[in-house]
Amino acid sequence: MEEMLKLASQFYEDEYKDSVLYASLSRDEKDLKLRDEFLRLSHIESNHAKFWHGFLDKRGKKPKKIKIGRLSFFFVKMLRKLLGPGTVVSLLEMGENSAIQKYFNFLTKYKLSDEEREVISKIIIDELEHEHFFYESKKRFHVENIRDFVLGMNDGLVELLGAVTGLSAVYVHNPKIVGISGLIVGVAGALSMGIGAFISVRSQRQVNESVKERMEVLFRVSPERAKGELMERLLESGMPEDVAREVAEKLSSNESAMINLLVQGGNENEIRSAFYTGLAYLTGIIFPVLPYFIASSSLLALPFSIFLAGTALAVVASVISILSGISVRKKIFEMVVTGLGAAFLSYLFGKLMEGLFHISAL
Repeated sequence: MEEMLKLASQFYEDEYKDSVLYASLSRDEKDLKLRDEFLRLSHIESNHAKFWHGFLDKRGKKPKKIKIGRLSFFFVKMLRKLLGPGTVVSLLEMGENSAIQKYFNFLTKYKLSDEEREVISKIIIDELEHEHFFYESKKRFHVENIRDFVLGMNDGLVELLGAVTGLSAVYVHNPKIVGISGLIVGVAGALSMGIGAFISVRSQRQVNESVKERMEVLFRVSPERAKGELMERLLESGMPEDVAREVAEKLSSNESAMINLLVQGGNENEIRSAFYTGLAYLTGIIFPVLPYFIASSSLLALPFSIFLAGTALAVVASVISILSGISVRKKIFEMVVTGLGAAFLSYLFGKLMEGLFHISAL
């Protein structure tokens, strides 16, 4: 009972905060379609919050007064201004995905009245509709590259922090060599990441185009064979045989729908993906490398490098956590500890190389 009430209190707080957040976004949004949708979402989340308030009240649990943190609003509006509406949409979608799973677990785990089950099921449907809106908005604003940016920046931070930390153990009195070496490694890494993203996205698109052409030929030559292939794919996804057979039968006369089911994804722009990934990687290298162009020794630059890189990792982790509904502390701990852990191991490796080859660069 106590665990159920604790979760319900968290749901109430989340829905209330989301309602206020969406209302704030709608007031500042210049895109009319997005503004109206944010306002609609605010009203829906407000109704959800009222349900959870009543849910708690009925069980003698007085809902606590919700304090709206300015930090989340600041991050959302900052991202909106710097990276456009697509970034906000993409990150808000993470929160919707998390909410859907939490509500489903709550619905299946605890003893509830029929009316409460019906309302919670409706809330889950609302959240799924939110997810659909965010998915459509992501396509509209081309925000599939947010993933590329986040991963690219994280790689740039962690890899370059490790590189300059390891080099610091060798070039103790020559910080500029460490900085220049870091830049060279960083630029090479950015090019490698960008080219890798380009090839990956382009290859996936080419594979999908090939599958699409094959299915178009198969559909015209042997519709029954095409229907059989669709059914096989549906069965592989875990769909019951009778349902898969019914779906395949209904789609057997609709070529485009059948092909869309068989060929999913691969619609990203490879040039844009490469650009975002490479740019993000270059952005990430700035933080660990910069101190080596300012400090008089590598050992003096090293703690500042670690501090800047750790701060950048913490900020990225905080933004993701706040907008995705996961623990800020856990995410920061995960990203910062892994990044700094890699740097520590790199420093030990640098000292090992110095000892093995008797290198002492002055």
